[in-house]
Amino acid sequence: MTSFTLGPFQLAHPFILAPMAGITDSPFRRLMRRHGASLVISELLSATAISYNSTQTYQMAQFQPEEQPLGIQIYGCDRLLLCEAAQYAEQLGASFVDLNLGCSVPKVVKKGGGAALARDLISLAQIFPALVKTVRIPVTIKLRLGWDPESLYAAEVIKIAAEAGITWVTVHGRTSVQAYTGSANWEKIAEIKQKSQIPVIGNGDIQTPESAIQHLQQYGVDAVMIGRGSVRNPFIFEQSAALWQGQSYQKPTREDYLRLLEEHRTYFEQTYRKGYALLLARKFLVWYTTGFSGCHKFRNEIFHTKDWDLAWSNARQFFQEIQDCTQQECPPDEDLE
Repeated sequence: MTSFTLGPFQLAHPFILAPMAGITDSPFRRLMRRHGASLVISELLSATAISYNSTQTYQMAQFQPEEQPLGIQIYGCDRLLLCEAAQYAEQLGASFVDLNLGCSVPKVVKKGGGAALARDLISLAQIFPALVKTVRIPVTIKLRLGWDPESLYAAEVIKIAAEAGITWVTVHGRTSVQAYTGSANWEKIAEIKQKSQIPVIGNGDIQTPESAIQHLQQYGVDAVMIGRGSVRNPFIFEQSAALWQGQSYQKPTREDYLRLLEEHRTYFEQTYRKGYALLLARKFLVWYTTGFSGCHKFRNEIFHTKDWDLAWSNARQFFQEIQDCTQQECPPDEDLE
């Protein structure tokens, strides 16, 4: 079977689950590993919160053995706190630690983390080598093209990262001011890859397995990271892997969706109390049903469902009543919230 090497890891293929706040918790990571993601990464964790021994952050950092290889993503701007957070990730047993330099959410940027830290090349020249020296596991980074079209700093950041011993970089093909509007600029990602001395993973707008293969081949990146496309199509990793290996794939059947629901439900029940799990599960059930006939009616009903068992029963009934799961009958919603 074909395999793929990224840094020190021997992976099944070059298609990786992107870290997404409020989405890539342990249940979803387990689900995506089960369905073919070659690598998974946690939601971003605050280095400051880790230093305060935050109970919520501790819970977010937990993972199961079957999630490996798994990276824990951290953010912040204080070098010492980031080093402590990296050590914490290593102590938990993470395979690598990923520094977020791309988040443009105001509460992160205002404190100097995420995309704000990416603009501070002087600080990065101190933070990168400190992180690499403080842990034995690989250190990676994730960033955007730049702050805005007039400030495209990704290539400069990557040069500093390579000199410091960072293992690889993920580049999202938008600027910080874009957030998730417009389109990802994969031409810029390709330019960055050509200049980079370390592996570059491309990220942005991958919605189908065909798109994953096309972007991998056309733009010359070392791997492709898939984010929002995986919640709209939770089978995208195994489908992409099949195409990469020169095989075809079968579109998911009703039975595939029903099995997926049971798997995700089990992972939720093993991780959270049911009341809290229901709050999290609703959005996934909406995403899984999006695009099929009756999805809007289901969306309206599921957010008013207060019973855990009823929510999953309704989701099962939704897929049991679909005549053909291989054909989505209405356009998928653009939003994820």
